[in-house]
Amino acid sequence: MRDAASLRGVCDGVDTLVHLAAQVGGDMERCRAVNVGGTEALLSEAARAGVRRIIHLSTAAVYGDGPHRWETETMLRTAPVSPTSITRLAAEESVLSAGGLVLRPHMVYGEGDTWVIPSLVAMLRRVPHWVNGGDARVSMIAVDDLADAIVALALHSARLPSGRVLHANHPAPVRVRDVITTVARALDLPLPQGSVSDSQALDLLSAPNDPTRARRLSLLAVDHWYESSALWKLTGADPGPGFPERFAPYAAWYRAAAAGTAARSAG
Repeated sequence: MRDAASLRGVCDGVDTLVHLAAQVGGDMERCRAVNVGGTEALLSEAARAGVRRIIHLSTAAVYGDGPHRWETETMLRTAPVSPTSITRLAAEESVLSAGGLVLRPHMVYGEGDTWVIPSLVAMLRRVPHWVNGGDARVSMIAVDDLADAIVALALHSARLPSGRVLHANHPAPVRVRDVITTVARALDLPLPQGSVSDSQALDLLSAPNDPTRARRLSLLAVDHWYESSALWKLTGADPGPGFPERFAPYAAWYRAAAAGTAARSAG
């Protein structure tokens, strides 16, 4: 994505472009090169090749910090705070200007996840308590259900909405307490004990002024749930049973991934 010349010809004969590539993490220069420059180069190639439809996977992180409670795609203003989300919003704007469709999931879990569940587990080890009682609610989606929705959009027989954003989450939000309980039981981790406020949790992290850790903690302490029915109505795809039931098939993969990480650290 950082080498525009390497994209020459990738869209030849393509009717629908599904753009999933992104730089997640890193400094502003690297994020801008991939997320902004790379997207613009890909869109230019798509236009040259006559691509009719563009589907772009972005992130609900472009809304910034919460609380967010059941807002539709048109109810929230974007307020990205990290280099990743700032540049992914810029990529969105290019896609929307080209008439593409943008998907914004919040938390994506399942095989290949190196962020959502690993970050939650790491946070629990630092803060082994319920934050604000674990009562915050969040939107989540299994990677396979997200993939099914994207495929359904790509194969959709009718014209897709042009220049539109869709939330891409399971229709029902889940309480953080239920997320943590499900993960802890599946991965043989101790459940949190007692409850602390988010400010007390930041003190336990020994980083009260670290915006990155504060932002990660907010995912466990603050509501981040989004009205997401439009995607499922449009595609007719099955969003699946929701997190507590849907997580079980991924537990073995997470255990193996954690064991591999531990082995590499020990080596």
